[in-house]
This record gives sequence, structure tokens and C-alpha cells, in this order.
Amino acid sequence: MKVICDRSALLEGLNLVGAAAAVRTPRLQLTCIKIVATKTAGAGEMTLAATDAEISIKMSLSHVDVHQPGEVLIPAEKLRQIVGAEEGEATLTLEAEGDALHIRGMDAHFKILGYPAADFPPLPDFRSIVEGGTDKGGVEKIRAVMTHPAGSLSGLVSKTLFATAKETSRYSINGVLFKRDGKRLEMVATDGRRLAIARTNLAGGEKDAKPVSCIVPVKALNVLQRMVQDNEENVQIGITENQILFSFGTAASPGRAVLTSNLIEGTFPPYEDAIPKDFDKKVTFDRDVLLSAVRRAALLTNEESKGVKMTFHGRTKKVEVASRAPEMGESTITVDLTAYEGDPIDIGFNPTFLSDALKVLPDSDVVMELKASSKPGVIRSGTEFTYVVMPVGLN
Repeated sequence: MKVICDRSALLEGLNLVGAAAAVRTPRLQLTCIKIVATKTAGAGEMTLAATDAEISIKMSLSHVDVHQPGEVLIPAEKLRQIVGAEEGEATLTLEAEGDALHIRGMDAHFKILGYPAADFPPLPDFRSIVEGGTDKGGVEKIRAVMTHPAGSLSGLVSKTLFATAKETSRYSINGVLFKRDGKRLEMVATDGRRLAIARTNLAGGEKDAKPVSCIVPVKALNVLQRMVQDNEENVQIGITENQILFSFGTAASPGRAVLTSNLIEGTFPPYEDAIPKDFDKKVTFDRDVLLSAVRRAALLTNEESKGVKMTFHGRTKKVEVASRAPEMGESTITVDLTAYEGDPIDIGFNPTFLSDALKVLPDSDVVMELKASSKPGVIRSGTEFTYVVMPVGLN
């Protein structure tokens, strides 16, 4: 294999694909990136691939000069470090010699020892799976295929990922529920103290499509967001019994990158039952105004006093956001509300839980619905986002 490639494009690809490489494992091949160079009808292409046996990424780099096709398997981190260090080079030459890779610039020559490329596990082939069968990667029969713009998909992830459980034995809430019903796509996350639901209509959905759902791990969704380059670029999504696949591409460059992830086993909790419906207080406010007040009040909270007290006044259409921590001090921030319906109420919330939701909302007009100081509050942004948050006790 011998390839001349753009250094910055190669580094970008290594940074992205390297996210799927394992860090600590006895299977050293899983700490590597497989580089495959091909040449068809005079056009050259280089593919980077990595997997930790839970997720895998395969990404194609065009605009490379392939002098000799071939493949090589090289430790991901050392390869990324070397390419990153050659910041003064516009292009780099990669040349395989057995299981080793030579990297040459204008004034530098590196030789990295790798492993036999054949030892790298086969990765799922998206096209084979979508066509309805299994492929050499052992992926099972497809359950559903859908298409949606990358930017909108990333937005759904942003509005839910923060609410996943971080440490719990209930593995089903360590990921995000991905649910398609007809043309409706919904993503849901909860850690038991809050619940985030984001919805949209699929751009490439069928209204009579059968419902399908799965639980996607946090790591895969974090990587998914990093793979978005163009918000309008289409993403094909395939779901099997055990895996979910995301194929990025345009008409000019189909399948430029494919992310595959194992699914989380288990049953997601019945989240619809957790959304209160009997509210008698409705608050309308500006997202940035309340977010600023909550963040400032949170400066005087600690582990013993995690909550901020929110006092809503209907007559003056104001809310006082207050905090107090022993041996630290106290704060009160008063801001205007756009509207308020109902009797005055005092209620405490974890400020981080409020900030997490407010900072991912695209719309400035936000609604909060309340019932009592001991009942959950619900934040809504249009019909596309619902957030349920439990109150906290205040001393």
C-alpha cells in the first residue's frame, strides 16, 4: 500500500474513527485503526475503520492519491499522535511494509509497527443489511430502515442524552430509547429523577410503518454527534435485533461514514406514566433569562444544599430564584416572566437539572407547568420537547 493524502483530512478522520478503538483490552487489534486503500477506474479512496466490539466506525476519505492499493492495521493512538505532530505538512505519504506503516513528510520519517490486517474483525456492511439479509459481519436481519437529516437527528440526541443515568444497575436507563412509530421519531432518556422526551417527524418515514424501538448506548450517541458535518446531509438508520447502524452520505458521496453500535438489552421503563397531567399553574418565560438566573443562584449551593428555591408571583409576573448554603452565603435573583397563570407557589429544583434542559432548547419561549411544591414540574418547548423534573426539598 502506498498513499499520498491531505494531512488535515487524515487527522480529522483519525480523531473521529479513533473514538471507536478500544483503550484497554487483551485483544490488541481492537486498539488499532485499519487503513484500506483502493483504486477503481483511476479514482483513489482510503477507508479508516475501528471497533471496540461494542461500537464500530468506518469512514471513507476521498481526494487521496493511491499509488498502490493495500491495507494495514496500526495502533490508533500512536498513529493519531504522529499525524497530529506533523502540523507543518500539507500532505503525508503512507506506505505499508508488511505489518508496519511508514509515514513520510518533507523532513520526517516514522515507522510504526502494527498487526496483520486479516486479524481485524469484519465490520457490518450497511448495504447488505438494508437489503434484508445478514452480512459477513454477522449482523441479523433488518427490523427497520429510515432516513432523516443529520442536524435534526443530532438535535434529538442533544435534547435527551444529558438525562441518561450515569451510575445504576438498571442498564436499560444507561442509554436513550430510540422509538419509531409511523412517521414519528421519538427519543427518551431518564435517570429516575428527570425525564427528557424529544420528538420529530421523519423526513423519510412512512405513516403506516410498524412501530420499532431500541435502547442506544450513550457512547454511540456521543460519537454520532461528532460525525455530523452537514446538517442537511441524510442519515440512513438501520435497526436489527442487536444493533443500530447510522450511514451518513449524500447523493454525491453515499456512505461516507458508517457508525454501528450494539444495543442495550432490557426494557425501558413506561415513561408515559411519569408525565403529570393535572396542572393548575402555567409559567411562560424567556429561556435565556431563566437560565441566567438559575446559573447565578447555583453559585451558592453545595452538596448539602443542592437546590434552588423558585418563588412564582402571579400578580407581578416575576420569579425569585434563591439559594442558601451554610458557611457560604445566600443569593436571590428576581426576573420577569412572560406570563403566569395560577396561584403563587414555592418549589425547589436541582439547578443542574434545570440548566441541562434549558441550554439545549432552540426556542426562546418556554413553558413550565406546575401543580404543587411536592409534585414534578414539566418544561415544554412547542410539541417537540417535554421534560419532567422532580422537585427537591429545601431547608
